Amino acid sequence: MSAFASFRDFYPYYLNEHRDRRCRRLHFIGSSLVLLIVVFALGSGQLVWLWLAPVVGYGFAWIGHFAFEKNRPATFRHPLYSLMGDWVMYWEVLRGKVKI
Repeated sequence: MSAFASFRDFYPYYLNEHRDRRCRRLHFIGSSLVLLIVVFALGSGQLVWLWLAPVVGYGFAWIGHFAFEKNRPATFRHPLYSLMGDWVMYWEVLRGKVKI
């Protein structure tokens, strides 16, 4: 699938691209570190640290895709939906709907 009418249509595809538990774990670790970086940067007033957030977030996710899923991250074709999918999956992991 190359085009999606909505995020609702995209999300099942996104989950299918994250079948490997190790990949999902790396996404979760990366997203958690992003949150910590943002909180630290904003709380300390040292906004220079914000540059690290996308490096860490995408770095962990892309390692998961290239090393374990053996697929190309959806970020390259669907950047906005992919970012949204990352955070929806993160929330679903916290709620126990997606297993890591």
